[in-house]
Amino acid sequence: MRRDFRVVGREHYPAAELTGSICAGGAYRGGGAPSFTGGNLIMRNENQLKKPKKGGFGRYYLLALLPFLILVVLYEILPLIMLIADSFRLDKEPSVLFSLDNYKKIFSTLSYTKAIANSLKITLISSLAGIVIAFLGARAAYDSHGLYKRLYMTILNITSNFAGVPLAFAYMIILGNAGVLKLIASQYGIGFLQNFDLYTSSGLTMMYIYFQIPLSTLLLIPAFNGIRNEWNEANMLLGGTNTHFWTHVGIPVLIPSIFSTLSVLFATALCAYATAYALLMNNFSLLPINISASFVGDIKTKPKLGAALSVVMMLILCIVILLNNYITRKTTKWEGR
Repeated sequence: MRRDFRVVGREHYPAAELTGSICAGGAYRGGGAPSFTGGNLIMRNENQLKKPKKGGFGRYYLLALLPFLILVVLYEILPLIMLIADSFRLDKEPSVLFSLDNYKKIFSTLSYTKAIANSLKITLISSLAGIVIAFLGARAAYDSHGLYKRLYMTILNITSNFAGVPLAFAYMIILGNAGVLKLIASQYGIGFLQNFDLYTSSGLTMMYIYFQIPLSTLLLIPAFNGIRNEWNEANMLLGGTNTHFWTHVGIPVLIPSIFSTLSVLFATALCAYATAYALLMNNFSLLPINISASFVGDIKTKPKLGAALSVVMMLILCIVILLNNYITRKTTKWEGR
Protein backbone atom coordinates (compact mmCIF):
# COMPACT_ATOMS: atom_id res chain seq x y z
CA MET A 1 0.00 0.00 0.00
CA ARG A 2 1.33 3.44 -0.86
CA ARG A 3 2.15 5.68 2.08
CA ASP A 4 2.61 9.46 1.99
CA PHE A 5 5.65 10.84 3.75
CA ARG A 6 6.37 14.35 4.96
CA VAL A 7 9.73 15.85 5.83
CA VAL A 8 10.24 17.04 9.39
CA GLY A 9 13.60 18.61 9.97
CA ARG A 10 15.92 16.24 8.14
CA GLU A 11 13.86 13.09 8.68
CA HIS A 12 10.96 11.52 6.76
CA TYR A 13 7.92 10.32 8.72
CA PRO A 14 4.54 8.98 7.61
CA ALA A 15 2.09 11.86 7.22
CA ALA A 16 -0.76 10.03 8.97
CA GLU A 17 1.30 9.39 12.10
CA LEU A 18 2.46 13.01 12.34
CA THR A 19 -1.06 14.35 11.81
CA GLY A 20 -2.57 11.99 14.33
CA SER A 21 0.05 12.71 16.95
CA ILE A 22 -0.04 16.47 16.58
CA CYS A 23 -3.84 16.51 16.63
CA ALA A 24 -3.72 14.48 19.84
CA GLY A 25 -2.08 17.40 21.54
CA GLY A 26 1.57 16.68 20.92
CA ALA A 27 4.04 19.42 20.14
CA TYR A 28 6.87 18.98 17.70
CA ARG A 29 9.88 21.12 18.37
CA GLY A 30 12.26 19.71 15.73
CA GLY A 31 15.81 18.58 16.13
CA GLY A 32 14.93 14.99 17.00
CA ALA A 33 12.92 12.04 15.79
CA PRO A 34 9.38 11.80 17.24
CA SER A 35 8.08 8.64 18.86
CA PHE A 36 4.41 8.03 19.53
CA THR A 37 3.36 6.85 22.96
CA GLY A 38 -0.19 7.28 24.24
CA GLY A 39 -1.03 9.66 21.40
CA ASN A 40 1.53 12.25 22.50
CA LEU A 41 4.53 13.34 20.48
CA ILE A 42 7.69 12.64 22.49
CA MET A 43 11.07 13.77 21.30
CA ARG A 44 13.92 11.32 21.26
CA ASN A 45 17.20 12.23 22.72
CA GLU A 46 18.96 14.52 20.26
CA ASN A 47 22.29 12.88 20.89
CA GLN A 48 20.99 9.57 19.59
CA LEU A 49 20.46 11.04 16.12
CA LYS A 50 23.79 12.75 15.82
CA LYS A 51 26.23 11.06 13.51
CA PRO A 52 29.08 9.47 15.39
CA LYS A 53 32.14 11.60 15.38
CA LYS A 54 34.88 10.44 13.12
CA GLY A 55 37.72 8.90 15.02
CA GLY A 56 40.92 10.82 15.13
CA PHE A 57 42.73 8.33 12.96
CA GLY A 58 43.62 10.81 10.21
CA ARG A 59 46.85 11.81 11.91
CA TYR A 60 47.81 8.16 12.31
CA TYR A 61 47.24 7.57 8.59
CA LEU A 62 49.59 10.45 7.86
CA LEU A 63 52.16 8.98 10.21
CA ALA A 64 51.85 5.64 8.41
CA LEU A 65 52.49 7.42 5.09
CA LEU A 66 55.46 9.34 6.44
CA PRO A 67 58.11 6.72 5.49
CA PHE A 68 56.72 6.62 1.95
CA LEU A 69 56.77 10.43 1.71
CA ILE A 70 60.36 10.47 2.91
CA LEU A 71 61.33 7.98 0.19
CA VAL A 72 59.51 10.06 -2.43
CA VAL A 73 61.35 13.21 -1.38
CA LEU A 74 64.77 11.55 -1.16
CA TYR A 75 64.61 9.39 -4.28
CA GLU A 76 62.34 11.36 -6.62
CA ILE A 77 61.85 15.02 -5.79
CA LEU A 78 65.39 15.88 -4.68
CA PRO A 79 67.08 14.03 -7.59
CA LEU A 80 64.71 15.76 -10.00
CA ILE A 81 65.56 19.19 -8.60
CA MET A 82 69.28 18.41 -8.69
CA LEU A 83 68.99 17.10 -12.26
CA ILE A 84 67.28 20.26 -13.47
CA ALA A 85 69.82 22.44 -11.65
CA ASP A 86 72.74 20.48 -13.13
CA SER A 87 71.34 20.87 -16.66
CA PHE A 88 72.08 24.61 -16.46
CA ARG A 89 75.67 24.09 -15.32
CA LEU A 90 78.73 23.37 -17.44
CA ASP A 91 81.08 20.38 -17.26
CA LYS A 92 84.15 22.43 -18.15
CA GLU A 93 83.34 25.40 -15.89
CA PRO A 94 81.87 24.21 -12.57
CA SER A 95 81.80 27.77 -11.24
CA VAL A 96 79.05 28.76 -13.71
CA LEU A 97 75.70 28.22 -12.01
CA PHE A 98 73.38 29.08 -14.91
CA SER A 99 73.93 28.65 -18.62
CA LEU A 100 71.95 27.49 -21.64
CA ASP A 101 75.00 26.18 -23.46
CA ASN A 102 74.06 22.54 -22.83
CA TYR A 103 70.69 23.00 -24.50
CA LYS A 104 72.24 24.94 -27.36
CA LYS A 105 74.72 22.12 -27.88
CA ILE A 106 71.96 19.50 -27.88
CA PHE A 107 69.93 21.21 -30.61
CA SER A 108 72.94 22.25 -32.68
CA THR A 109 74.90 18.98 -32.65
CA LEU A 110 73.93 16.45 -35.31
CA SER A 111 74.43 13.38 -33.14
CA TYR A 112 72.07 14.63 -30.44
CA THR A 113 69.36 15.88 -32.81
CA LYS A 114 69.57 12.58 -34.69
CA ALA A 115 69.23 10.69 -31.42
CA ILE A 116 66.06 12.65 -30.58
CA ALA A 117 64.67 12.10 -34.09
CA ASN A 118 65.45 8.36 -34.03
CA SER A 119 63.86 7.94 -30.61
CA LEU A 120 60.71 9.79 -31.65
CA LYS A 121 60.45 7.86 -34.91
CA ILE A 122 60.80 4.40 -33.33
CA THR A 123 58.55 5.41 -30.44
CA LEU A 124 55.73 6.67 -32.65
CA ILE A 125 55.84 3.69 -35.04
CA SER A 126 55.96 1.09 -32.27
CA SER A 127 53.27 2.84 -30.20
CA LEU A 128 50.83 3.21 -33.10
CA ALA A 129 51.38 -0.34 -34.32
CA GLY A 130 51.10 -1.66 -30.78
CA ILE A 131 47.83 0.17 -30.03
CA VAL A 132 46.20 -1.06 -33.26
CA ILE A 133 47.12 -4.70 -32.60
CA ALA A 134 46.22 -4.31 -28.92
CA PHE A 135 42.77 -3.01 -29.86
CA LEU A 136 42.12 -6.17 -31.87
CA GLY A 137 43.51 -8.32 -29.05
CA ALA A 138 41.39 -6.60 -26.41
CA ARG A 139 38.34 -6.96 -28.65
CA ALA A 140 39.06 -10.70 -28.92
CA ALA A 141 39.30 -10.96 -25.12
CA TYR A 142 36.04 -9.02 -24.80
CA ASP A 143 34.22 -11.47 -27.09
CA SER A 144 35.72 -14.64 -25.60
CA HIS A 145 34.70 -16.45 -22.41
CA GLY A 146 35.67 -19.38 -20.23
CA LEU A 147 38.85 -21.38 -20.74
CA TYR A 148 39.97 -19.56 -23.87
CA LYS A 149 39.85 -16.18 -22.15
CA ARG A 150 41.74 -17.44 -19.09
CA LEU A 151 44.41 -18.97 -21.30
CA TYR A 152 44.64 -15.78 -23.35
CA MET A 153 45.03 -13.62 -20.22
CA THR A 154 47.74 -15.95 -18.90
CA ILE A 155 49.74 -15.60 -22.12
CA LEU A 156 49.38 -11.82 -22.01
CA ASN A 157 50.62 -11.63 -18.42
CA ILE A 158 53.65 -13.78 -19.22
CA THR A 159 54.66 -11.96 -22.41
CA SER A 160 54.14 -8.49 -20.88
CA ASN A 161 57.07 -9.17 -18.55
CA PHE A 162 59.35 -10.44 -21.30
CA ALA A 163 61.44 -7.42 -22.27
CA GLY A 164 64.89 -5.93 -21.89
CA VAL A 165 68.04 -8.02 -22.29
CA PRO A 166 66.21 -11.43 -22.38
CA LEU A 167 64.04 -10.18 -25.25
CA ALA A 168 67.06 -8.93 -27.21
CA PHE A 169 68.88 -12.23 -26.65
CA ALA A 170 65.83 -14.21 -27.81
CA TYR A 171 65.62 -12.19 -31.02
CA MET A 172 69.33 -12.70 -31.64
CA ILE A 173 68.82 -16.46 -31.41
CA ILE A 174 65.81 -16.38 -33.74
CA LEU A 175 66.61 -13.59 -36.23
CA GLY A 176 70.30 -12.81 -35.68
CA ASN A 177 72.97 -13.33 -38.32
CA ALA A 178 73.15 -17.00 -37.33
CA GLY A 179 69.60 -17.23 -36.03
CA VAL A 180 67.31 -20.21 -36.46
CA LEU A 181 64.94 -18.53 -38.90
CA LYS A 182 67.81 -17.02 -40.88
CA LEU A 183 69.35 -20.48 -41.32
CA ILE A 184 66.01 -21.93 -42.41
CA ALA A 185 65.51 -19.05 -44.83
CA SER A 186 68.94 -19.52 -46.38
CA GLN A 187 68.34 -23.24 -46.77
CA TYR A 188 64.94 -22.91 -48.45
CA GLY A 189 65.59 -19.64 -50.28
CA ILE A 190 63.14 -17.38 -48.45
CA GLY A 191 64.44 -14.06 -49.69
CA PHE A 192 62.77 -11.44 -47.46
CA LEU A 193 63.69 -13.37 -44.31
CA GLN A 194 67.18 -14.17 -45.51
CA ASN A 195 67.95 -10.50 -46.20
CA PHE A 196 66.41 -9.20 -42.98
CA ASP A 197 68.93 -7.42 -40.74
CA LEU A 198 68.01 -7.45 -37.07
CA TYR A 199 70.74 -5.00 -36.10
CA THR A 200 69.06 -1.95 -37.64
CA SER A 201 66.28 0.45 -36.71
CA SER A 202 63.77 -1.93 -38.35
CA GLY A 203 64.83 -4.79 -36.08
CA LEU A 204 64.72 -2.54 -33.04
CA THR A 205 61.27 -1.25 -34.00
CA MET A 206 60.01 -4.83 -34.35
CA MET A 207 61.27 -5.65 -30.86
CA TYR A 208 59.61 -2.55 -29.43
CA ILE A 209 56.31 -3.52 -31.06
CA TYR A 210 56.64 -6.99 -29.55
CA PHE A 211 56.74 -5.78 -25.94
CA GLN A 212 54.19 -3.00 -26.58
CA ILE A 213 51.43 -5.38 -27.68
CA PRO A 214 50.79 -7.40 -24.46
CA LEU A 215 51.16 -4.32 -22.24
CA SER A 216 48.68 -2.23 -24.23
CA THR A 217 46.27 -5.17 -24.55
CA LEU A 218 46.16 -5.62 -20.78
CA LEU A 219 45.52 -1.89 -20.37
CA LEU A 220 42.68 -1.85 -22.90
CA ILE A 221 40.77 -4.92 -21.72
CA PRO A 222 39.18 -3.14 -18.67
CA ALA A 223 38.01 -0.35 -20.99
CA PHE A 224 36.19 -2.89 -23.17
CA ASN A 225 34.44 -4.22 -20.10
CA GLY A 226 32.82 -0.79 -19.73
CA ILE A 227 30.91 -1.17 -23.01
CA ARG A 228 27.32 -2.13 -22.17
CA ASN A 229 25.44 -4.82 -24.01
CA GLU A 230 22.36 -2.58 -24.02
CA TRP A 231 24.12 -0.20 -26.42
CA ASN A 232 24.69 -2.94 -28.96
CA GLU A 233 21.11 -4.18 -28.54
CA ALA A 234 19.79 -0.68 -29.13
CA ASN A 235 21.96 -0.43 -32.22
CA MET A 236 20.55 -3.71 -33.56
CA LEU A 237 16.98 -2.62 -32.86
CA LEU A 238 17.59 0.54 -34.88
CA GLY A 239 18.89 -1.52 -37.80
CA GLY A 240 22.60 -0.85 -37.27
CA THR A 241 25.34 -3.31 -38.09
CA ASN A 242 28.24 -4.43 -35.91
CA THR A 243 30.60 -2.19 -37.88
CA HIS A 244 28.26 0.74 -37.38
CA PHE A 245 28.20 0.09 -33.63
CA TRP A 246 31.98 0.08 -33.26
CA THR A 247 32.60 3.09 -35.51
CA HIS A 248 29.85 5.27 -34.00
CA VAL A 249 29.56 4.00 -30.42
CA GLY A 250 32.30 1.60 -29.33
CA ILE A 251 35.43 3.39 -30.53
CA PRO A 252 34.23 6.90 -29.51
CA VAL A 253 33.57 5.58 -26.00
CA LEU A 254 37.01 3.95 -25.91
CA ILE A 255 38.93 6.98 -27.26
CA PRO A 256 39.97 8.30 -23.78
CA SER A 257 41.29 4.86 -22.81
CA ILE A 258 42.99 4.43 -26.18
CA PHE A 259 44.86 7.73 -25.90
CA SER A 260 45.77 7.08 -22.27
CA THR A 261 47.20 3.70 -23.25
CA LEU A 262 48.98 5.30 -26.19
CA SER A 263 50.68 7.79 -23.85
CA VAL A 264 51.88 4.89 -21.67
CA LEU A 265 53.27 3.12 -24.73
CA PHE A 266 54.98 6.32 -25.86
CA ALA A 267 56.67 6.78 -22.49
CA THR A 268 57.69 3.11 -22.35
CA ALA A 269 59.28 3.15 -25.80
CA LEU A 270 60.93 6.55 -25.46
CA CYS A 271 62.65 5.64 -22.20
CA ALA A 272 63.50 2.02 -23.07
CA TYR A 273 67.22 1.45 -22.69
CA ALA A 274 68.13 -2.18 -21.96
CA THR A 275 66.64 -3.69 -25.12
CA ALA A 276 68.22 -1.13 -27.44
CA TYR A 277 71.62 -1.26 -25.75
CA ALA A 278 71.73 -5.07 -25.66
CA LEU A 279 70.93 -5.24 -29.37
CA LEU A 280 72.84 -2.29 -30.84
CA MET A 281 75.00 -0.95 -27.98
CA ASN A 282 76.42 2.43 -29.09
CA ASN A 283 76.10 1.68 -32.81
CA PHE A 284 72.72 3.38 -33.09
CA SER A 285 71.96 6.88 -31.83
CA LEU A 286 69.06 6.95 -29.36
CA LEU A 287 68.22 9.43 -26.64
CA PRO A 288 68.41 6.95 -23.70
CA ILE A 289 71.72 5.58 -24.95
CA ASN A 290 73.17 9.09 -25.25
CA ILE A 291 72.02 9.92 -21.74
CA SER A 292 73.68 6.79 -20.37
CA ALA A 293 76.90 7.51 -22.29
CA SER A 294 77.02 11.01 -20.79
CA PHE A 295 77.04 9.64 -17.25
CA VAL A 296 79.11 6.44 -17.71
CA GLY A 297 81.12 7.12 -20.85
CA ASP A 298 84.15 4.97 -21.64
CA ILE A 299 86.41 7.95 -22.33
CA LYS A 300 85.00 10.99 -20.57
CA THR A 301 81.77 11.63 -18.68
CA LYS A 302 79.58 14.67 -19.23
CA PRO A 303 77.02 14.56 -16.41
CA LYS A 304 75.81 18.14 -16.92
CA LEU A 305 75.12 17.50 -20.60
CA GLY A 306 73.46 14.22 -19.68
CA ALA A 307 71.23 16.12 -17.24
CA ALA A 308 70.18 18.46 -20.04
CA LEU A 309 69.38 15.47 -22.29
CA SER A 310 67.30 14.00 -19.47
CA VAL A 311 65.37 17.26 -19.11
CA VAL A 312 64.68 17.25 -22.86
CA MET A 313 63.28 13.73 -22.55
CA MET A 314 61.09 14.80 -19.62
CA LEU A 315 59.79 17.78 -21.59
CA ILE A 316 58.80 15.51 -24.47
CA LEU A 317 56.95 13.24 -22.05
CA CYS A 318 55.22 16.23 -20.41
CA ILE A 319 54.02 17.45 -23.82
CA VAL A 320 52.58 14.00 -24.57
CA ILE A 321 50.85 13.85 -21.17
CA LEU A 322 49.34 17.33 -21.59
CA LEU A 323 48.13 16.41 -25.07
CA ASN A 324 46.56 13.23 -23.70
CA ASN A 325 44.82 15.16 -20.92
CA TYR A 326 43.46 17.67 -23.43
CA ILE A 327 42.08 14.93 -25.69
CA THR A 328 40.59 13.12 -22.69
CA ARG A 329 38.76 16.26 -21.53
CA LYS A 330 37.40 16.89 -25.01
CA THR A 331 36.21 13.32 -25.53
CA THR A 332 34.60 12.82 -22.11
CA LYS A 333 32.32 15.86 -22.09
CA TRP A 334 29.34 13.64 -22.90
CA GLU A 335 29.79 11.78 -19.58
CA GLY A 336 28.74 14.84 -17.58
CA ARG A 337 25.55 15.37 -19.57
